[in-house]
Amino acid sequence: MSVIVQKYGGTSVGDIQRIKQVAAKVVKAVKGSRKVVVVVSAMAGETDKLLGMARQVTDRPDDRELDLLLSSGERVSTALLAMAISACGHPAQSFTGRQVGIETTSSHTRARIRRVTGERVRKALDEGKIAVVAGFQGIDPFDDVTTLGRGGSDTTAVALAAALGAEMCEIYTDVDGVYSADPNIVPGARRHDRISYEEMLELATAGAKVLNNRSVEFAKNHRVPLLVKSTFQEGKGTLVTEADAEMERVVVTGVACDKNHVRFTLTGVADRPGVAATVFSKIAEAEVVVDMIVQNVGAGGCTDISFTVPRTDLARAREQVEKVLSSVGAAGISLDEDVARVSIVGAGMQSHWGVAARMFSALASENINILMISTSEIKISCLIERKYAELAVRVLHDTFLPPAEGVKE
Repeated sequence: MSVIVQKYGGTSVGDIQRIKQVAAKVVKAVKGSRKVVVVVSAMAGETDKLLGMARQVTDRPDDRELDLLLSSGERVSTALLAMAISACGHPAQSFTGRQVGIETTSSHTRARIRRVTGERVRKALDEGKIAVVAGFQGIDPFDDVTTLGRGGSDTTAVALAAALGAEMCEIYTDVDGVYSADPNIVPGARRHDRISYEEMLELATAGAKVLNNRSVEFAKNHRVPLLVKSTFQEGKGTLVTEADAEMERVVVTGVACDKNHVRFTLTGVADRPGVAATVFSKIAEAEVVVDMIVQNVGAGGCTDISFTVPRTDLARAREQVEKVLSSVGAAGISLDEDVARVSIVGAGMQSHWGVAARMFSALASENINILMISTSEIKISCLIERKYAELAVRVLHDTFLPPAEGVKE
């Protein structure tokens, strides 16, 4: 049985007319013996609406109850799309995450998928139906509803594709592929025909919004080909797949920025072994992901430690840090919310020298000060003042991906 998984984002199913258009597109994808599974996000704006309602009730909604509330958004769009597909003349059946056996951890609002059984989806496909699955949600070992975090429907789609042995996972969104930068910031940004899993993962982590980073990680681990396409216009899209020699000739594939980070600085921390372990172990208990970390050279038995976390985890991280301030001898804690992270990504960085120097020089040419730096084999990230984020993206794109030179070096 040949299976293809399609995922449609919130803008794709933003109203009834669009749901009908998606239904027609899905039915068209059923060819010969090929079976189609569709994963759907909540209608555009619905998740934010539900969050707003929760925060009218309480400033700090309970995560378990929040998951049950937020999961309703996808259930609405899933049922409506199944009805629309059936109205187009093809049988369809809708499923929640629980019904298709998406088993997750118990980390409410940020659960991770442990296993996908997919038995009911297989049965529906065997019966000639199109299976329509609610994205973003699953069930934990205690039979409680969980959600996978922002962009979690991408992860649902890839996980289902892996479990079903699908030939392809198509991600339909409001853009027609993966670009070298956000076209809203860089009008001359170019769409990639192909990009490697590693590059896409780094770009997604760096702030590119086209794909959820956990979905790319899942696709990479299970070797699921991803095709990013537009719901609203025809085109080739971008294939996310294994790296090849041609890809590695490109020094920088893309530039991204993320304005959703906060910098913590612990001042006057005791300069002794185990202090950093104490701080970051406590943060880890709250399941907060720490990005950049810098510890200054100690002086007079004290040092400063700076690190960044997602803005959404600010309250959670601060609560944990305050618990260990006295035990690590810290004089105080300061927060800087007016920061952004700008990154360049490219498989070719592994074999080209001077990339960091060019990046730092480009930022300096616009008097953009670098606050923190982090690197991987194929990514360099700099923390800068938030007001310079879009300027930094443009100057770095001009430096590494100028229109006259093309992308090859």
